[in-house]
Order: sequence, then C-alpha cells, then structure tokens
Amino acid sequence: LITHRCTTTVMAAAARFFIRGVNSKLSITGVGTGVHSSFGATLLKLTPSCNSRSKTQRRHAAHFTFQPDPVPTQYGPTQKMNLFQSITSALDNTLASDPTAVIFGEDVAFGGVFRCTVGLRDKYGKDRVFNTPLCEQGIVGFGIGVAVAGATAIAEIQFADYIFPAFDQIVNEAAKYRYRSGNLFDCGNLTIRAPWGCVGHGSLYHSQSPEAFFAHCPGIKIVIPRSPVQAKGLLLSCIADKNPCIFFEPKILYRAAVEQVPVEAYTIPLSQAEVLQEGSDVTLVAWGTQIHVMKEVANMAQEKLGVSCEVIDLQTILPWDIETVCKSVVKTGRLLISHEAPVTGGFAAEISSTVQEECFLNLEAPISRVCGYDTPFPHIFEPFYIPDKWKCFDAIKKMINY
Repeated sequence: LITHRCTTTVMAAAARFFIRGVNSKLSITGVGTGVHSSFGATLLKLTPSCNSRSKTQRRHAAHFTFQPDPVPTQYGPTQKMNLFQSITSALDNTLASDPTAVIFGEDVAFGGVFRCTVGLRDKYGKDRVFNTPLCEQGIVGFGIGVAVAGATAIAEIQFADYIFPAFDQIVNEAAKYRYRSGNLFDCGNLTIRAPWGCVGHGSLYHSQSPEAFFAHCPGIKIVIPRSPVQAKGLLLSCIADKNPCIFFEPKILYRAAVEQVPVEAYTIPLSQAEVLQEGSDVTLVAWGTQIHVMKEVANMAQEKLGVSCEVIDLQTILPWDIETVCKSVVKTGRLLISHEAPVTGGFAAEISSTVQEECFLNLEAPISRVCGYDTPFPHIFEPFYIPDKWKCFDAIKKMINY
C-alpha cells in the first residue's frame, strides 16, 4: 500500500501539470513503449524535490532565540549536546541500565531521520534497536504488547503529524489497559516519542502540535521539553514512569538548542511546572519551543512597558500542574497562555477554564490566549501563523490597559 506520504508529491505534480496543460506539449502515444513521453518528463520537472532552488532564496529566520538554562551541577559531569544528542544520551542510558528495553520505529536502526538513535543499534544489537513497517498503528500496538509482557518499550513515531493512525491504539488500548483489567495488567512501560511542532518549512504534514487531542484521555501522560537538559531528564522520567507516556520533541530545537547536559542518567519530576522567571504583573504560560518566545516577550514587556512577567514552563501537559499556575495568577492577576496549535480546543482553553474557576476574584483582566489560527498549518504563511513575540507583546499591552 502507498500512503499519502508517498503520493502527495506525485498528486501535486499531476495537478500542476493538468492546470498548465493548455500551455504544455502533451505526447502520450509512447507511454509504456519506451518512446519519450513529455507527460512523464513534465511530472519529473514539476516534482518539488527535483527543482533546484535559486541561490538567492533563503529560509525564514527562526521566530525565537534559544536561551540555554544555567549549567546543572547536581547531576555530575556535563557535556555539550544539542537536543537530539541529549535524547540519544537518554536512550543510551536506558539501554545500558535496562536489559529489557527496546527501541523501535521507522528508520530508527540507522539513526532516524533526526539522528536521535544514531549508533545505538551498533552498540546494543539489532534485537534491541530495530526498524518497523511504515504503520503507526502497528508500532504502538506492538509497543503495548511489549510493555504488557514486562519489557520497556520505546516507540518512535517519525513525526507527530503521523501519530493519528495510532490514535485508537493509544486512546482505546494503552490508556485504558490498566483500568479495564482492574490493575491486573498494564502497559505502563510504554513510551512514545515523536518530533513535534513547527520547524520553519514543514507545512501542514510536518508542523502540527497534537497534544490537545490526547489531553482529553485519562490514563496517559503527555510531556514536552524546552531544552536539551530538560529533554533528557523528562524523557528518562517518562521511561521510568509506570504509565504510558507520549513524549513530544520540538524538532526545531533538535540542532538549534545547545546546552551542557549531564552525561549520566537523571530524572526531572513529571507534572511539575517550572517557574523560569518570577514577576508581579503578568503570568506567561507555555511549553516546548514557545517558552523561548515567552522569555523574549518578558524582556520586551519589562524594557518597553515596565511590566514584570512571570514565565512558567508547563512541561507536563497531562496531568498538568494546576497549583503552580494558579499560585502565580493569584499573585499577578493576569494570565497569557500561548501555544502553536490552533486556538479552538487547544490546551490553553483548559488552562484558561481552570484558572477562571480557581482564581476568578484575583483576575485583573480577561485571560488571553495567543495561539495558532484555526486553519491547517501553512507553508509560506508560517511566519504569519505562528504566535510570535509581537502577538504576545500586543496581548500583554491589552491586559495591562484593560
């Protein structure tokens, strides 16, 4: 079977060919006979991957500036790593310490498309790090079985955008396994990794942030790190946790984010938000890449408006840290939540609703959500779609002037 991933390029090329057909020379008499076919040649010419880019064409600059955390001292010696290398380090630690641990997914044997598993098959063998068919439902279903049998299962979905074929396995099987068996059986040893979020040129099939779809499902945990240090510690916590976890990795940070990361294994508690910057006027809540946007916004608000912002990294989406967020809002009286996913039904809505119920009498202004639009994730219009620092800064001004 050919999936939409394999056919999209050809379909688009065919569509462009027929749209331009009035101006094209069409010769189909030789198709299949070895005679030159201008139709086939046109399809090849129209395939985007076959077109050379103009030397003057450049990708858009990133909408954020990565700001590394202070070097951690409590976990032993550190080494300079980017985010994908910190993921590799966490997986290496797990395979070394847990003889039952296995890693599987599309292309993980050679290192994966983002190189997160590079070198692990050679080090630990093809029985512990291996490729799967291109079938997300099968990957997660297999992972559930491995976890139920008592082993540690670490599944990779190549892009978070392609996790939806596995939705039934995650929501109806993994999340409910313990409950439906009265705790006789569980698949808590299952961790699902997936590259997540916008990347600057990913368009609608390689840019999505689907955390809110799974946040409606009791029985699983959802975690999104902001940096290499957090990524390693939180991933190791997910692997050790006795509940199935989904670990979304901001792919734009794979190489852009570089920090001094502890070499040995360590864990960072799940369901605990982190206050990165204390403030008195506005609470800013985000996760993943958007945290770095919030840090810039906080600096802008202080410099341009004299407004003190408290920045909170939620880290765990489900179950989320209600206490830390509400405590901050009681202090500041204002709350801005920002994420890349569409605004309607996004997880910001859940946070907003809870804070309104818990902190209503403390609010000085309506809660603000600065999120993606209710459209598919665009390609060339990505700079207009993302909730950048200027949109968030404008929201702060409105709250202060309310």
